[in-house]
Amino acid sequence: MAEETARKSGFMSWYFQSNLLVRILIGLVLGAIVGLAAGSSILWVKPFGDVFIRLLRMIVVPVIFFSLVVGAASLSPSKLGRVGVKIFIYYMLTTVVAVIFGLISANIFRPGTGLDLSAGQAAGKALTQPKVVDTLINIIPVNPIESLAKGDVLPIIFFAIIFGISLSFLAQSRDERLSGGAAAVLKFFDGAAEAMYSIVRGVMQYAPIGVFALIAVVFAQQGAKALGPLGMVTLTVYLALVAHLLITYGVALKIYGLKFSRFLAGAKEAMLTAFVTRSSSATLPITMRNAEENLGVPRSIGSFTLPLGATINMDGTAIYQGVCALFVAFAIGQSLDFGAQMTIIITATLASIGAAGVPGAGVIMLLMVLNSVGLEVKEGSAIAMAYAMILGIDAILDMGRTCLNITGDLAGTTIVAKTEKAIDPEKWA
Repeated sequence: MAEETARKSGFMSWYFQSNLLVRILIGLVLGAIVGLAAGSSILWVKPFGDVFIRLLRMIVVPVIFFSLVVGAASLSPSKLGRVGVKIFIYYMLTTVVAVIFGLISANIFRPGTGLDLSAGQAAGKALTQPKVVDTLINIIPVNPIESLAKGDVLPIIFFAIIFGISLSFLAQSRDERLSGGAAAVLKFFDGAAEAMYSIVRGVMQYAPIGVFALIAVVFAQQGAKALGPLGMVTLTVYLALVAHLLITYGVALKIYGLKFSRFLAGAKEAMLTAFVTRSSSATLPITMRNAEENLGVPRSIGSFTLPLGATINMDGTAIYQGVCALFVAFAIGQSLDFGAQMTIIITATLASIGAAGVPGAGVIMLLMVLNSVGLEVKEGSAIAMAYAMILGIDAILDMGRTCLNITGDLAGTTIVAKTEKAIDPEKWA
């Protein structure tokens, strides 16, 4: 108790005890106001933003690698029976569809167009956008250690997933030497992942200052015209979220003879909770209760599929990746061709297996997706300024994407229960 009291009354406790997302929003608003009012005289704060970008770049590769190994290892072979295979396929397919919805919406509304953050900066090299076939082949690393050192995203994801699944199989071995070794290695990766999550939380405490500096520079250089693209990217994300909800989930439920309106009525409590809390994990108890009591899903199915979904199923986040990647490209006056957009689909889908457990998962995953298509976020670059604009409104986008994430978990769980003939028909009468 004394230690807790000391922590609350410690250095800058007023800052650390307040809500982080509120602080980031305040940083965004103050940065915009100061940038507009002070103009070029505020550009001296730029190094504070550069520090934040460097901190994010420092953590992205180890966070991805450790969390994906742990996430893939959690897919226990003994649990992946018929229900496991069905729900895993559903989660992967709907994630792919979600990224496509995000990309379609972004290509229609083109958020960021006309902002041209690259104006006034030295012209950079044109984006190198490989062919789709080359992208698929290059997923397999020739040297995983080299890929980690260079930050090659897709090879890192591929190797981490393969390594994690291998650990999962070894952990089930009857040979005590193999199972014990696998358990020890997994324990190391689990500890390393938790250590990285702790570092992420620390880095995010600096986020309000970094966002303030980055946004102040953007508005000092761009003026009030930067407000329109922020509103457009928010609108684009939410339209894509609604379209995925109505079309993907609505059609899927209808195919299996389940009323979409009845599903929404049964899931609304969990959906609202996710929207407010912005946390799939915190919403999980309510999600499981809604599945059982309102949608007639037996506990034997929901207790496996819903926690798994909270870990690997991120349809809302996938939509966010697609829209925001194109926003960054449009904002710097670049375009992403079909091959690059296919890379976004592949990266966001594969990354969903483990990155959901990362605090600030959307922000970390966006860095990864941008890197995969050659939009590397470097301090002082136009890409970094566009990324900062997204980070400033991340809390607003996070509410919608988290709501869709858990809605997808419930829809998939309900469909799997129906295919297993285990759903309670009275709940759907």
